[in-house]
Amino acid sequence: MKGTLAQKILARASGKKEVKPGEYVMANIDRAMVPDMSMQKVYLVLKNAGITKVWDPSRVICVIDHQVPAPNVETAEMHKEVREIVKRFGIKSFYGEGIGICHQVIVEKGYVVPGELIVAADSHTTTHGALGAAGTGIGTSEMAYVLTTGKLWFKVPETIKFYMSGSLQPRVMSKDIILYIAGKYSSSVAIYKAVEFSGPVAEQLSLASRMTMSNMTVEIGAKFGFFEPDGKVATYLAQRTRRSFTALKPDEDAIYEKMYEVDVTTLEPQIAFPHTVDNVKPISQVGEIKIDQAVLGSCTNGRLEDLRIAAEMMKGKKVHPDTRCLIVPGSAEVYKEALSEGILSTLVETGAVICNPGCGPCYGGTMGLLASEEVCIASINRNFKGRMGSPESRVHLASPATVAASAIEGKIADPRAYK
Repeated sequence: MKGTLAQKILARASGKKEVKPGEYVMANIDRAMVPDMSMQKVYLVLKNAGITKVWDPSRVICVIDHQVPAPNVETAEMHKEVREIVKRFGIKSFYGEGIGICHQVIVEKGYVVPGELIVAADSHTTTHGALGAAGTGIGTSEMAYVLTTGKLWFKVPETIKFYMSGSLQPRVMSKDIILYIAGKYSSSVAIYKAVEFSGPVAEQLSLASRMTMSNMTVEIGAKFGFFEPDGKVATYLAQRTRRSFTALKPDEDAIYEKMYEVDVTTLEPQIAFPHTVDNVKPISQVGEIKIDQAVLGSCTNGRLEDLRIAAEMMKGKKVHPDTRCLIVPGSAEVYKEALSEGILSTLVETGAVICNPGCGPCYGGTMGLLASEEVCIASINRNFKGRMGSPESRVHLASPATVAASAIEGKIADPRAYK
């Protein structure tokens, strides 16, 4: 079988020896995750269909992360109902407010392992391809079907490979690579396709940096976004889970729809301009753009290495007086580790505001909303119109390093000036 990672995982999940692109398969789901914002809707579908139990409560995870703490009575009532639903279905893997963002949390808790098929009612489930798992977001009706049967239909996707060569400059990050790819190849280059990242740069990237890129493959249309599982994944999981797993890998003679080489040696920090992720320019072409707010966080870039880089760059400096800087750790674990290392105290000294773990400003429903005509630079994954507040505001996407430099200077700034 000349299989890509997507083909191999879908073949295993559907009980087939091999599958081919374009083929439809009924696959067994290994894990299903439902965040707070979707649980009510999924439950309503189940209730209307007379479904009173889920196929396997031990394989279902629920995380309250999008609007925490509850910013209004409506959300408080929603959280209350989510807790009742979880108890009604006997779902033991439930994590309430403060635990962090679902995609980060289920990795930390050992629910994501190579070779498995994971679905969630959130589009950035592609994050889990960083560990060699097939993670993808699904809709309400699809999730209701999964919770009832433990299965879901898939069309086996073609796969695109991005071979990354060269060596990154200091303060240029994996976020810059994925923004560059979006800008060069468009937000539609991988619609309903799998993406594989390979090459020496892929091997050198930390697991956290790989999660950033896999997370944003959905922004170029991908169904799955993979890195080949290696020793870094095995070492990480050895401390997280006792479950056995098979680290599937693509065959050397696997057939790809397209292959692109990305040499990162001369790659500059990248900025995605409003209001699309693929409206990207290198920092040298940005010009003078003052900012009102800088946000470091989200399921894309709220991990410890992201906060650590910001603290290194901002130590002994101050956030620009005309700029607000919000720091949102991706999880309670990240928060505690950053606290232990002194990262958070360093950032507080700069004038940054430390927020509770969660989706925060990225979702735009809890904190950090922008007023009309305000400009923000953020390490989040989307800059759609109105996503972070007023539809007349403007959000630019960048790496944590670029966000940190910009917070200091009060304008979009080149992080390479900060050693």
